[in-house]
Amino acid sequence: MRMPEDWRGSRWWRGTAAVLAGALPMLAFPAPSWWWFAYVALVPWILLARSAPTGRRAAYDGWLGGLGFILAVHHWLLPSLHVFTVLIAALLGALWAPWGWLVRRFLAGVPSPGRVAAALLVLPSGWLLVELVRSWQGLGGPWGLLGSSQWQVEPALRLASVGGVWLLSFLVVTVNIAVAVLVSVRASRMPALAGLVATAAATSAAWAWSPRPDHDGGMRIAIVQPGVIDGTASGDRRFDREEQLTRELAGQNVDLVVWGESSVGFDLADRPDLARRLAGLSERVGADILVNVDARRSDRPGIYKSSVLVGPHGPTGDRYDKMRLVPFGEYIPARSLLGWATSVGKAAGEDRRRGSEQVVMNAGHGLRIGPMVCFETAFPDMSRHLAEDGAEVLLAQSSTSTFQQSWAPEQHASLAALRAAETGRPMVHATLTGVSAVYGPSGERIGSWLGTEESTSAVYDVPLARGVTPYVRFGDWPVHAALLILATLCTAEGVRAFRLRRTVPSPRVPPARTVRESPARPGR
Repeated sequence: MRMPEDWRGSRWWRGTAAVLAGALPMLAFPAPSWWWFAYVALVPWILLARSAPTGRRAAYDGWLGGLGFILAVHHWLLPSLHVFTVLIAALLGALWAPWGWLVRRFLAGVPSPGRVAAALLVLPSGWLLVELVRSWQGLGGPWGLLGSSQWQVEPALRLASVGGVWLLSFLVVTVNIAVAVLVSVRASRMPALAGLVATAAATSAAWAWSPRPDHDGGMRIAIVQPGVIDGTASGDRRFDREEQLTRELAGQNVDLVVWGESSVGFDLADRPDLARRLAGLSERVGADILVNVDARRSDRPGIYKSSVLVGPHGPTGDRYDKMRLVPFGEYIPARSLLGWATSVGKAAGEDRRRGSEQVVMNAGHGLRIGPMVCFETAFPDMSRHLAEDGAEVLLAQSSTSTFQQSWAPEQHASLAALRAAETGRPMVHATLTGVSAVYGPSGERIGSWLGTEESTSAVYDVPLARGVTPYVRFGDWPVHAALLILATLCTAEGVRAFRLRRTVPSPRVPPARTVRESPARPGR
C-alpha cells in the first residue's frame, strides 16, 4: 500500500499516525523501561498536531493520540476486558483533544519567542490537567502517568520529593515541547534552546535544594510470595504454601512479615483455625504478620479486601479495608448499564465493598506501618496522607496473577519507587505472584526483585527515615500551579476577545429612504 503524496491531508493516514505517535511513550515504562525515551517520545505527536490544517483537526490528533497512549500503556488489559479496553481508551483519549488544539494554537507556523515561552508553560500544564482528570478512580486511576517512567533515575526521584510525580510529568513534557520546536522551526530554535536551559537550571536548583531523608535505624521485613496456585481448593493450598514459607523465616530476626493481596481467602472470624495457625506462625518467627483477607465478612454484608495484622495472640484489631477499587476488576461502574462486561471479559461478578478511611498500624517492635492494597499505590495522595499520619514504612499488598506474562507486574512494582521518594519513607511491595520489591526512603532499590517465576520468602534490611519531604508538606502544588497557568491563559484570551470586539468598527448603514423621499433632498 502506497502512502499518498500529501499524507498529512489524508484523514485515514493522519489518524493512523496520531494513534501510533501517541503509543510511543509506552516504551519508557516497564518492561522496556527506556526512561530516556520519555524526553522525546511526544515529539512526533506534537509535530503532527502543530501541522494540523485547522484547530478542529488538531483536536482530533490529540484525541487519537490519547487513544493510542491509553491503549498502549494498558495493552495488558486486552485479554481480560477485550473490546472494553478499546472503548475505555477511546473515551479517555478524548481528554487530550483540547491539548492537541493547544499545541496548534501555540506552535503552528513560525511561533514567536513569546509563543514558544508560553508553550513551555501552557502545554505541560494542559498535560497535567489531563493526568489529573484521568487520575480519578472512576476513570481508572493514575496508572501510566508520564512522570512515573522516571522511577529508576536518581535525580528524578529527588525531584519527586519536591513536587511528586506531577513535577516529573511537567518536566518531561516541557523538554518534549522544546525538542519539537528545535527540530521543526529553525527561526524559533533560540527561544526553544533558552527554554531548555531555563528548565535545566530550575530543575538543577530544585535538585540541589531538596532535602535528603535523615536515616534513623532500620527494620528487617520479610516478604512471602507463594507464586501462582490455581485449581481446586486453591485458597487452602495457597495458605499452606504461605505457612510453609513463613516457617522458614524462624530465627532470622525479622520485625514484620508481609503476605500479598488476597493471601487469605476466608474471613478469619469464620475460620478460627486459620487465625490460630497465623498466631502460631507469628510466635514462631517473633514478628507480626500482615495478611490480606479477600472474603465475605461475617460482621457486615459484602466482600472486602482487607489488610489484617496478626500477632502471637491472634488478630490485633488493626484492619484496613481497601478504599479505591479497580474498575471492572473489583466492581463494575453503573452495573445496571455495563453489567454485560462480565460476559465478554474477566470483569467482577460481584462488586467489592469499599473501606472508609486509611489506617496506620502499630506492628510491634515500635514500627508504624501504612498499608495500601493493589493499585492504590498508583495514587500519590494515599501514600502522602499515610506519611502525614506517622507511617514509618509504606506497605503495598498486591496480586497481578491475572497479568502474569505481561508488562503489568513490573509496571506495578516500579510505582513503589515513586511513592517512597515522594514521601521519604521506605516502601515494601509484596505480591502473591511477583514482582515483589522493596525501596528505601529515597526511592532506591533495596535488594533484588522477586520475579513472577519465584515462589519464595525473602528478608530485607529496610532503612527507616525521619523528616518531611516538600511534597508531603505542600502536596500537589505543581497541579495547582498548572491550573493557575491555564486559568491565566483563559482570562487573557477572554480579555483579548473582548478588546477585539470593542475595536472592530461597526459597519455604516445608509439612511433608510421612504417612498416620499427625494433622492436630491433626503428627508423631503
